[in-house]
Amino acid sequence: MQNGVRVRAREGGENLVETPDSASVREPEAELLEGARRGDVSAFERLFQTHGERMKSLAANLLGSPSEAEDAVQETFLKIYRAASSFRGSASLSTWAYRVLVNTCYDLLRRRARRPESPVSWVEPPVDFGSAPAADHPLRVDLAASLAALDSRRRAAFVLFEVEGFSHREVGDILGVPEGTSRSLVFEARRELQRRLWGSREARA
Repeated sequence: MQNGVRVRAREGGENLVETPDSASVREPEAELLEGARRGDVSAFERLFQTHGERMKSLAANLLGSPSEAEDAVQETFLKIYRAASSFRGSASLSTWAYRVLVNTCYDLLRRRARRPESPVSWVEPPVDFGSAPAADHPLRVDLAASLAALDSRRRAAFVLFEVEGFSHREVGDILGVPEGTSRSLVFEARRELQRRLWGSREARA
């Protein structure tokens, strides 16, 4: 377990990841949205209490840096606070919050790409891969490096679905793509991860 994330069995033998807030009773979205539109600070506090830890976990897995993840979540809530009054509710408030977070992470990754002299080192994977025993350090590092090498959309879809436990419909809503595209992105991410992990294993053999 890491970042409050644990793996449980999904029907059909697949893995699903639960977070501490996934089973909690959430405030009705309409009430929370109305408070956010009024600029009610307590509404944003409740949104953070419900989703903050999961958002930090998502950002850490997209960015590979806990400190940058904290920055991304803070920047996301600032953007939400500034734009809430004009939000028209085309998606739920929580879905919109995750969408803003993913786009904020994309922005940070683009800024990082313009600073190649100071790359982030993925020393330990923020992801808790259930298939990688904690003692198998080389495999954990390979998993982290392989995840970091994915393009941003495939990485986001993979982390949202496989690590954070969102459904394909929810992933599509967050990324602004059809559900079928979410399925394709996750499939492509799995295939690329397998290819890279196989290459790393052969290189060490």
